[in-house]
Amino acid sequence: MSTPNDRAVHVLNSLIETTLDSAHGYRKAAEGADNPEFKAMFSERAGKREELSRRLQQEVRSFGGEPEDDQSLMGRIHNKFAEMRGDLMGRDDQGVIDEVERGEDVIKAKFEAATRDDDLPEPARQLVMTEYASIKSDHDTISALKHRMH
Repeated sequence: MSTPNDRAVHVLNSLIETTLDSAHGYRKAAEGADNPEFKAMFSERAGKREELSRRLQQEVRSFGGEPEDDQSLMGRIHNKFAEMRGDLMGRDDQGVIDEVERGEDVIKAKFEAATRDDDLPEPARQLVMTEYASIKSDHDTISALKHRMH
């Protein structure tokens, strides 16, 4: 039998994995970018996402759950694919921004879906709603940057 706490732990753990995917992606983007401003922005965003994952992990603990502490399998596969593609095709800032935007699309969609989950207990819902605003803002910034570069 499932309880509201079980649902919260499941949803939050899924968000943790995606947030860790995002943090890792931003770290890789910082390494791959040539532009010092992009490097700094990506490093800063990686730190923000790592901090967000810690807040989500704490929330999982508040529901009596064991928080995720690693990326998702799909995130690891995507990172490896992006790394191999970069090795084969070369890297440039435009390509790095394109990959970052793909990751931002994923995390935005995941948080957006969680905001509509009527089965989430109110404390978890409030955290997700608050963090979604930041995720959406970051997504929109990267999207605008990508469109300026193309």
